[in-house]
Amino acid sequence: MELRHLRYFSALAGSLNFTRAAERLHVTQSTLSHQIKQLEDELGTQLFDRSGKRVALTESGEAFLHHATRALQEIDRGLGALREDPKEASGELRIGSTPTFNLGFIPDCIAAFQPRYPGVRVVVEELAADLIAQRLQQGTLDLGIAYRPAAPGALQFEPLYNEEMVLVVAQGHPLARRKRVRMVELHRLPMVLLPASFATRQMLDECFRSCGAEPQVVAEINALAPIMGLVAKTRLAAIVAANAVLPHAGLAIVRLESPTPVRTPGMLWSPPARESAATRAFSAIVRKVAFRTSLLERGDAKT
Repeated sequence: MELRHLRYFSALAGSLNFTRAAERLHVTQSTLSHQIKQLEDELGTQLFDRSGKRVALTESGEAFLHHATRALQEIDRGLGALREDPKEASGELRIGSTPTFNLGFIPDCIAAFQPRYPGVRVVVEELAADLIAQRLQQGTLDLGIAYRPAAPGALQFEPLYNEEMVLVVAQGHPLARRKRVRMVELHRLPMVLLPASFATRQMLDECFRSCGAEPQVVAEINALAPIMGLVAKTRLAAIVAANAVLPHAGLAIVRLESPTPVRTPGMLWSPPARESAATRAFSAIVRKVAFRTSLLERGDAKT
C-alpha cells in the first residue's frame, strides 16, 4: 500500500463520484479506478459498492475511512512541520517538571532547544507529578516531564528510560565506602526524604515495607537541591536518582539492592497540546537527551 492509494481512496470516499474525484486528483478516471482496485486487492475486501451508476462505501470502506483519514492527517501535519522555519516560531512553551529533572535534564533540553527556536520562551515549573497531571488536564501546561501518575485520565504517557535510585551520603558517613547496601540495612538510619505526597516517596516507602525496614526520617524537603545540601553537611542519608547527584558535591553514591528502587520517567501531555510545533520539537529533544541518559545509566550499572 502506498500513500497515493490512501489519497485516491479518501478523494473518492469524499465525493462518491469517479469523475469528480479524478478531477480533484488531476488523474484520469481509469487511473483512479485502477488504483482503487489495487487497494481493494491488497486489503482483500471491497471498499466501494459500484452497483449501476451509484458509488457507495461498503461496511469495510466505512471502517477503513476513519483510519485512513487519521493517517493522512498525521502525514500532512508531518509535511507541514518539515516546511516550518523554526526561527520564525514564537510564543510560550510551558513545561512542568518533577525536582530530579530540573537539576540537569531540563537545562540540557532547553540548551539544545533554544538555538533552534529563539523566539519561543520556555517556562519551567517544578511540581509534584500529580500536580503536573492536573495542570496538563487544565491546559495550563503543554508538556510534563515526570513519572507515570496514578490516574493519568485522558493524558498520554511516553516512558523514556528506567532510572535506578541510589543512597547518597556525605564522604565521611559510615556507609560512604560501601559499594552496595541492602534496603533492610537502612532500618533506623537517620534520613532526609521527599514528603509523603510525592510519588517517589510513596514508592520508597513501599520498598521499605517490603523488606521490613523503617528509617528514621528526621527531615522532609520538597526540593532536591536543599536535600543534597543537608546531606553534605550532616550524617543524614537520602535516596535520589543517580543523575541528581552533581559531580564534586562532596557526596558519595551507594547502590541499593534487595530491592533496588527503580522509576520510569517519561513525558506527559494532553493530546491537543501536541499540535504545537514547539511542543513537538521539544519532545524530540527530550527523547534524545533521555537516550543519552539511559546509556549513562547502563554504563554506571556495569561499574
